Amino acid sequence: MEQPFSSSKVTVEYFDPHDVYKLLSPGLIPRLPLRDLNWQSHAGPVRSINTLHVELVPADQAGAVDRSSVLSPTPDSKAPGHGHGDSTASRDDGFSTTPIGAGRGSSIDNAGPLGAIRNAGPVMPKERRHQIPGLRRTPYLKVLFVRCDDNDAYKSTTRAEIREWIKANTPSSTLGKAVSNAENHDAFEWLIVHVVIPNTVAATQPRSSGSKAADSSSEKASALKWRTGSSTLLEKLRNDFNGTGKGAIDRVRQIRIGINDVPYDLLPRVVPAVPTGYHETEQDSENAWQDLIGKIKELILSSFDTRVTQYEEDIKDKDAQRGLPGWNFCTFFILKEGLARGFESVGLVEDALVGYDELSIGLDAIIKEQAISGSAEAHGGALLDYTEELKTLAEHAASQIFSGSMEFEDEETVDLQTSKRVKDMDPFGAIPISSTKKPYRELILANNISLFDFRCYIFSRQVALLLRLGNAWSTREELLAKLKEQQDLAPRGVAPRAPPPKQASDESENLSQLAEICRRTLEFVPAVSMLIRKDILAALGLGKGGVGAGDDYEKIDPVLAEVIDNIVASFAFSVAQQILAQTSTKSLQIPAPMLASSGDNEQKSAIPEPKSMMHPARTSSIPLRQSIQRPPPSPVGFPGPGRKDSVNDGEYGMAQFLKTGLEELAARRAELYTLSRNVLEECGKRRGWTNGWATVPIVESGASDLQEISLDDEPKSEARPAAEVSVSLQASVSGVGNELLRTALDNKDDFYRLYETLTDKAMRHYSVAKYDHSVQATKADLAVLKFHLLEYKEAEYYFYHTIPFFGGGSWSLLELSMLVMYARCLKELGRQEDYVTKALRQLLTKAAAAERDRLQQKSMVRIGNGSATQYPERSAISGFLADMLTVSATLEKEVKIPLTYLFGEVELDGPPTYDDGQDSFSLTLKLRSLLVDEFDAGSVSLRISSPGFGGNKEIWVQAKGPVTIKPGRNKVPLQSNMLMPGNYEVDQIRIKSSNVLLHFERELGQVVERPFPVLQNPVVTLYQRTSSLDVRLSSSKDIRLDSNNMLEVEVMTGWNEIMSAEVKIKSATGGLRILMGDAVILDESAGKSKKAEGGTFTFGAITRDSSVKIRFPFKMEQDVLNVAVKVEVTYSTDKGTFTFFKTSSVSIALALGVNVQDVFKHKALFSRFTVSTASPSPLRLYRSELIPSDIFESHYGIPPSDPVAIFPKQPASLLYKITKKPGVTITSSTQKTLYLKLWYSVLQDEIEHLLDKTLTKDLADTPLQQYSKLVVYKVLAWSQKRLTAYELEKCTLLGELSTSFLFDINWATQFPGIGPTSSSSLKGEDSHQIAAQLATFLRSWLLTNPVLPLSVPSSSSSADSSNPLISTILIPVDIPSISIVHTTDILFQQPPFPINANENSHHSTSSKTLEGGQGHPTFIINQPLPATLRLKWTRIWDTSFPASPQRSEDLEFSYEINAPADTWLVGGRRKGHFVIPALSHPSSPGSPGSPGDERQNKESSTPQTEADIPLLLIPLREGYLPYPSVDIKQVKSSSSSSSSTSPTRTTEGQGQGQGGGIAGAVHGHCETDNRNLGEVVQVITDRARVTLSLDASGPAGGPLVLECERVGLEGEGGLVVA
Repeated sequence: MEQPFSSSKVTVEYFDPHDVYKLLSPGLIPRLPLRDLNWQSHAGPVRSINTLHVELVPADQAGAVDRSSVLSPTPDSKAPGHGHGDSTASRDDGFSTTPIGAGRGSSIDNAGPLGAIRNAGPVMPKERRHQIPGLRRTPYLKVLFVRCDDNDAYKSTTRAEIREWIKANTPSSTLGKAVSNAENHDAFEWLIVHVVIPNTVAATQPRSSGSKAADSSSEKASALKWRTGSSTLLEKLRNDFNGTGKGAIDRVRQIRIGINDVPYDLLPRVVPAVPTGYHETEQDSENAWQDLIGKIKELILSSFDTRVTQYEEDIKDKDAQRGLPGWNFCTFFILKEGLARGFESVGLVEDALVGYDELSIGLDAIIKEQAISGSAEAHGGALLDYTEELKTLAEHAASQIFSGSMEFEDEETVDLQTSKRVKDMDPFGAIPISSTKKPYRELILANNISLFDFRCYIFSRQVALLLRLGNAWSTREELLAKLKEQQDLAPRGVAPRAPPPKQASDESENLSQLAEICRRTLEFVPAVSMLIRKDILAALGLGKGGVGAGDDYEKIDPVLAEVIDNIVASFAFSVAQQILAQTSTKSLQIPAPMLASSGDNEQKSAIPEPKSMMHPARTSSIPLRQSIQRPPPSPVGFPGPGRKDSVNDGEYGMAQFLKTGLEELAARRAELYTLSRNVLEECGKRRGWTNGWATVPIVESGASDLQEISLDDEPKSEARPAAEVSVSLQASVSGVGNELLRTALDNKDDFYRLYETLTDKAMRHYSVAKYDHSVQATKADLAVLKFHLLEYKEAEYYFYHTIPFFGGGSWSLLELSMLVMYARCLKELGRQEDYVTKALRQLLTKAAAAERDRLQQKSMVRIGNGSATQYPERSAISGFLADMLTVSATLEKEVKIPLTYLFGEVELDGPPTYDDGQDSFSLTLKLRSLLVDEFDAGSVSLRISSPGFGGNKEIWVQAKGPVTIKPGRNKVPLQSNMLMPGNYEVDQIRIKSSNVLLHFERELGQVVERPFPVLQNPVVTLYQRTSSLDVRLSSSKDIRLDSNNMLEVEVMTGWNEIMSAEVKIKSATGGLRILMGDAVILDESAGKSKKAEGGTFTFGAITRDSSVKIRFPFKMEQDVLNVAVKVEVTYSTDKGTFTFFKTSSVSIALALGVNVQDVFKHKALFSRFTVSTASPSPLRLYRSELIPSDIFESHYGIPPSDPVAIFPKQPASLLYKITKKPGVTITSSTQKTLYLKLWYSVLQDEIEHLLDKTLTKDLADTPLQQYSKLVVYKVLAWSQKRLTAYELEKCTLLGELSTSFLFDINWATQFPGIGPTSSSSLKGEDSHQIAAQLATFLRSWLLTNPVLPLSVPSSSSSADSSNPLISTILIPVDIPSISIVHTTDILFQQPPFPINANENSHHSTSSKTLEGGQGHPTFIINQPLPATLRLKWTRIWDTSFPASPQRSEDLEFSYEINAPADTWLVGGRRKGHFVIPALSHPSSPGSPGSPGDERQNKESSTPQTEADIPLLLIPLREGYLPYPSVDIKQVKSSSSSSSSTSPTRTTEGQGQGQGGGIAGAVHGHCETDNRNLGEVVQVITDRARVTLSLDASGPAGGPLVLECERVGLEGEGGLVVA
C-alpha cells in the first residue's frame, strides 16, 4: 500500500576519513529522499514505501546520536550543537537533520596518510546497550567513503585501513561470529564507497578490466588499451571485501567526481603521464549514482527486515508471559512501541498506527482487569493514582476562590498567591496533547506515570501518526523547511552536474485521515474528562470510599466541584481547539461566515482572537438587511420542507467537491466546534447565562397561557443561598487555564460573542458536510439566541429559514414555540403582511395539524403502555386567529390559506335537497374546525363541476348570509338557484372572513385516497323534476334537402309562472354555425317576445305549463352525425331569479336514403325511387308524393292502404311516370325540378315515445312522480344500448315491444346521489332508500308490462301534422336534359311456312300471328326470317335553357346491329347513318318518309320520318334467343368532304348503302330506348316426327330408311337414307 508524502526517516552513519563527503554531497543529497521502496511484510502483502527520508550522520556525531535515546526529553532540554549545525535529537517528531561535512579539516591533497581511517573520529568508550530494546536510535546503514588514487596506495595503506574499519564497526556476523538477539534490535548493514577524484590515476582507470564486464562504450574502448593481467581499483576492492560465498553481498560502489564539481583549490595538479583513453560520460555517471542509490535502498530494507523480525519474536514471547507473575505492561509497551517506531522510521505509518491502537486496547484491558480483581500489581503493574500537575492545579484554583490558603488532607499548607510560578501555571497550555510535553517514555519505563498521562501520550502519538498519514500542512511545511536547510548546506562546484532536488509527487492532504483525527478526539475528550475528575478526587483523597464517585459526585464540596468542572472544561476546550488548528486545511473551503466578524479565512479564524481583540463595542453580529438576500416569499410563507431555500443555496450551498473525505472532515470539525460550544454553554449556565432555550414559550399541554418573556440583561434567577461561597462560584474562573475560554467567561458580552462564533462555525462546516439536520439545528440555536438578546431582525432571519425544517409535513411542539417567537419578531418589526402571511398563518396551520393528530389518536385503540404524545395547550394558541383577521383587514392583498390546513372532516351531508315549487336545490356542508377560536365567515361557497361535452359545467352553491364557524363540527346550509342536470364533483370550497380566504381545490376525476380529510365522496348528482322548467332540443320534423337544416328548441315552463325570461342559445359542437338571423319564434303567445342579437331571445310573461318553441337554421363545416347546443334560460318568478342550463345533443343524420333510376321512353319517363333506412332501425313509409313542376307532371298508381315497413335489407320501391306538359315554353324562370315528399317514422323513435309515455303515466299517481324524467332518461339510455337490429325488426313485424331486455339490469345502482324534495313524502330518506324505491317500481312495472303494443298510424293519418312521430322529407328531383332519345324496334314479317297456323293466316302480316302460346314468336332453326328495323327519335326531353346549338342543326347518327355469331346470322344493312333534321329546317320535298309533307319538323319523328330498314335474320341454334341489339351513336364528320356513301336519312324506304364516315365520329348526348330489350324468340328444329327402318333387306344389305314429318307441313314427309 502506498503512503502519502511522509516525514519518516532512517539514520545512515558515514565515515569520512579523507574528507570527501563535501565533494560527494552535491550529487547525493538532491537524490534524497529515497523513493519507491518495497518491503515484504511478514504478516501481509508487500508494503510500498513511497518516500523514505535519510538522516546522514557523520561518525564523530554518531556517539551523540546513540547516546540520545528516543526517550522524550523534558520541554526545557536543548541538545548542544555539533559540527556545522545543531542536533535535533531533542525533538521526538522525527524532524532532525545533521550538518553535512567532515569533522576533519584536511585537504584532499593531503588525504590518505597512514592511519587516516583508524583515527577517523574521536575515540569514545563503547556504550552499553540498554536492556530494553527500542530505547536506542541506531543507524540502519554505515557507509565508509574511501579515497584511493592509485594501486600502490591501495596496496600499501588503504586496504589495511579498510579492514581495520570493518573489524571495528561492522556486526560480528560479517566476521563469522554468532549474532545475539539483542544485536538484531540494532541490526545494520555497511557499504564502502570509493570516491574517485579527477586528475588522478584512479580517474583514468575503467570500472572493470574485462570487456565482458564493461557496461558502457567508453569502458569497452578503454578496456582494449588496459594492460592484460592487471585489475582496476574497483575490482580490487570488490575482490577483497565482498566475500567469496554464493550469497555474498556486493558492498562496494564507486563514484567519480566530475572536474567541475571540485573546487579549484582542491583539484590535484599532477596529471598521470600515461593516459588510458578512458573518459566518464554523463550517462556513466548517472548509472553509477543510480546503482549507489539502489544499493542503499537494498541495505536499509535488509537492516529493517532483520530488526522487525527480532522485535516480532520478542513481542510474541513477552505477550505469552502475560499471565506470569511480574509481567509488566509498561515494559511490554516500550518493547512494542519500539516496533511501531521502527515502522514509522521507514514510512510505514499505518503499521505504526496499528501498533499504537493495539497498545491502547491493551491498556484498556489491563485497567479493566485491575478494576475487576482489585490488585494492580498482579495484572501488569500499578500506575500512579493521580497526576501531580492536576493536583497542584486543583489546589491552586480552590485557593484562588477563597483568596487565601487552603489546607488539604495531606496537611500541607499551600499558599498559591505567593507563588507566581504556580499562579500563572497552566499544565495544559495551548497544545495540551503533545508527546514532547513530558518525558513520557521514561515515566512509562519507570512505572511512574498516571493513567491520565498514559492515555494522553498514546493519543498524542496516534494524532502525530494520523497527521503524517493525512499529510497535514503543519507536518509538511516543517519537513520541507528542514529539507531546504539540508540542501542549502551542500557545497557546489564551479558547474555542478547534480540534478535539482525532486519535489514530492503528491503533496495533497488526505482529508479522510484528518477526519479520523477529529473522530478520535470526539471519543477521547469525554473519556479523559472522566479520568480528570477521578484523578483530582484521588489526589485530594476523595476518590476512595464512595464520596465523589458515580452518583455521589454532587456530595463533594461545592468549591471543589466548581474547580473540577472548570479544569475539565478548560482541558476539553483546549483539546478541541488544538485539533481544529491541526486539521485545518486549505482544501476545506468553508463558506463566508454568517457573522459580521472580520474577514479572516478559515485558517486564521479557527480559534477566535484573545481578550484584547474581543472587547470592541458590542454590535449586532448579523449583517444588516441589505447584506441578507431574502428570497421571494413562498405561497405558504416559508420555504417548503424538503426544499432548500434560496439563502441556503446562496450562502451555504457548496460546489460539489470531488476530494475524498471532504464532507467527512467538515462534519467531524463541526462536531468539535459543537463540543467547544457545549463546554462554553455549560460554563455559562453556572453563571446564569442562558442561550435562550430556557425562556422559549411553552405550548405543550398542561402549561399555562403564554407568559411574558423577560429579556433583561440579567435574567431573573431562582433564589440562591446567601452564602459567600455560592456568590463567588457564580463568577469564578479558577481552574480555567485556556485563555480564550477565560476571556469569554469574564463577562456576558464576550460569552455570547464566543457562543455565537462557535455556533456559526459549526453551522458552516455542517453545510459543507451536507448535514441538513445539523445545519438547521444550529440555525435554530442562533435564532433563539438572537430572540433572547432582543435582536429581532436577526432572529427573524434565522427563524424564517429554519422553522420549515422542524415541522416538515407534520407538526412539532418545538416548531410551534418557534412560530410564536417568529410572530413576536415580525410584530415588533412592524411587518404586518409577513406577520399575517408567514407567522400567524403558519402558526394556526401547525396548531390545527396538532389538533387533527390529537383527534386521530383519540379515535384509535392504544395498545401497550407507550408514552402519550404531548399536544399543544389550546389556551397557548388562543387569540392568534382574531389577531390575524384584524390585521389582514389592513392589507391590500387577500390572504389565502388552504382549507385543509385549518379544517378536517369536510364532507357533504347527504344528497342535494330540492325546493318545492321552484327550480333550486340545497347542499349541506359538514366540516370540523381545528381552530381553538370561533370566527364569523362572511361567505361560504362551494363549486360543483362536470366535464361534459360542450365544455365544463359549473355551479356555485352559496350560503345565504354570514355563518359563525365554531371549534369542532359545523353544518353550513348552501343553496343555488342555478340548475343543470347531470353528475358533478365538488372541486372548490371557499370560506372568506375579513380579508382571509380559506380555499380548497381538487382536480376533476381525481382519485380519492382513503383516509382523506376532505371530501371522501365528492360526487353530486342533479336531476330534473317533472314539473320544473325544461328545455328540449330536436331536429325539425320537416326536412328540405335543398335548404339549411333546422333545429328546434322548446322551452317548457312547468310549474313556473314566469314574469320575464331570457334564452341564450350557443353552439356546443365544433364546426356548428347557428344562423340566428333566420331564427323564428313559433309560439307567439309569450308576452313581449323579442329576438335579440347573438342568439339571445327575450320573453315577457309566460304562463305555467306552457312552452315556447324557437326554430333556427344551422350549417356544418364538417360532416358529423350529432350536434350539441347549449341553452341557458334565465327567468324570474315571484320566488326569485333562476337559471337553467342544459346542453343537449340531437342526431342530424338522415334517417333514410333514396336512390333513383330513370328509363326514358318516346313519350314518357319512368323513374323508380328506392327508399332504404340509413340506420339499424326500420322505417315506416306512410305516404309519398312526387310534386310536379312547370314542365313535368307525374303519375302514380294506387297507393298502399297501410304503411310500408322498410328494413335495412329490404328497401321499398316507388315507380312514377313523368310526362312533359304540352305547350310549355322554357324560360329562365321555368321551374323544372320535381320534389319527392315522403312521410315516414323511425321505429326507434316510436319505441322511445312509447316508453316515455307509459312510464310517465304510471308514475303520475305515485310519490315518485317528480322522478319520472330521471327514470325515463335511464330507461331510454338502456333501450338504445340493448335493442339490437334483430329486436327492432321483430318489433316491426309483431307490432309490439317486449320489455325483457330490461329485466337483468340492477336498477338500484342506476340512481346514485339522488335526493328528495323539501315537501315530498320522501323527505328525510337518504339517496339509497329513494334509489331502492325507484328500482322496486321499475321491477314491478316490468312484470306488469312484459309487452307494450305499438300503435301503427294509418296512411291517411300522415297528413296530421300534430303527430310527433311522423316526419317529412322533401327531396329535389332533377330531370336530366337529353338532346335526343332514339327508339329502336325489330319487327318480324310473316314467315313462308307458318308454324301451327291455318292457311287463312298465311298472308297475315301481323306479328301477333307469329307468337306462340307463350307470348313470343316461334321459329325453326336455320329458317330465314325477314324483319324490319324501325328507328324513331324525339327532342322533347331536351329542356336546357338557353337551347343548345344542336337544336338548330342537323344531327347525324350511326346505328349498328350486334348479335352473337353463334346465335344469329344477320343479313341486310347492319350498319348505317341517318340524319335528324334541325327544328328550324323544313323537310326536303320528295325525301323518303315524308311524301309531299310541307309541315315544319317537330320535336318528335312522325311515321313519315321514321326509318324502316329491312333485315334478314337466321337463327343458328335452338332455344330462347334474345333479339339482336342496336347501338346508336352521334357522328360528326371530321371534314365536309363526301364519302363513298351518303348518310342514311330518317325517311321511310331508305335503308340501303354502307355506313361510311364512322372513323371520324364523335358521340353526342343521347339515349336509346331498345324496345326489344328483354324480349326473346323460341327457335325449334324443323322435324316433328322421324321413323327409322331397321330392315336390312335393302340394296347392298339394306339401307337405313328415315321417314320425317316436317313441322307445319301436314301430310307431307320425306325419306332420308343414311
